[in-house]
Amino acid sequence: MTEEDYADYIARFNANDFEGFARYYCDDVIFNLGEKRQIIGRDNILDFYRDVKSKVRETLDILAVAAGPDTLACHVRTEFYGLVDWPDFIAGPLMKGQSINIESLGFYYLRDGKFARILGARYRTLPVTPASA
Repeated sequence: MTEEDYADYIARFNANDFEGFARYYCDDVIFNLGEKRQIIGRDNILDFYRDVKSKVRETLDILAVAAGPDTLACHVRTEFYGLVDWPDFIAGPLMKGQSINIESLGFYYLRDGKFARILGARYRTLPVTPASA
């Protein structure tokens, strides 16, 4: 996987192109969201994101990527914009119109050029942007 492939993955993710970004996952991919949650399998990850993206507009910006033959590491900034009130959202309480901005570090183990195991960790959280009055 190249940096360009990863940029395509993120562009498809941001565009809610589920079929497009799903092609980057192995069928049996394991996704660890720090200590908060583990999701096993491409279909389960897609179900997770379909639920999240029905309540939140999630937009990732790549800050840095380091790609190797069997691994990829990244530093990304994510904006979560509340489409509905979601007080128990995994990234923190989020009300409609509010934004949470976080920076995360990710490490991807690759198999056959696809994500086989994903480790994600929050690096820092920026102040919540209040909803417009």
